[in-house]
Amino acid sequence: MCPDDQDKLAQEWEEALRDSGDEETSLDAGGSDDQSQGGDDALANEWAAALAESEEIGLKKEKEQEYLSTQMKDAEFRDMTAQAKGPKPEGSRRDLDFILDIPLEVSAELGRTKLLINELLQLGQGSVVELNKLAGEPLEIYVNGKLVARGEAVVINEKFGIRLTDIISPIERVKQLA
Repeated sequence: MCPDDQDKLAQEWEEALRDSGDEETSLDAGGSDDQSQGGDDALANEWAAALAESEEIGLKKEKEQEYLSTQMKDAEFRDMTAQAKGPKPEGSRRDLDFILDIPLEVSAELGRTKLLINELLQLGQGSVVELNKLAGEPLEIYVNGKLVARGEAVVINEKFGIRLTDIISPIERVKQLA
């Protein structure tokens, strides 16, 4: 509601209250018309005050919006594509040596199987557990639980080792995630 409409509405209320007050005074010749007129004036004053207050709030909001609109600016960005595609100056190469000290968990898997708890409890020294892989199949090498390579078991100086035969491509790793 705009301020002009609010003023008109307040005036109409005042006139309606006065008209109803005049009708009561013509009907009632006693002193009660002063009381009703006083009550009507008080009600009219309350409405006028409430309308004035809402008008002040509206004006404050409008002024605030005007102030904020003058304070806002469009962001300006430089075009950096030429710099990104251009030659790199000496010494701008990032030093990535800090990643060399990050510990990783590397594991090799011969194969897998599923056992019931009862079967697991019956295992003892000399028991044979059948795995899902055939003899001669490559072992799988996991880094932090992600398959990164395949290889074959070898013995070096009486210790087991793995000779890498296949490195998993990034495309294959993405396919395994799905």
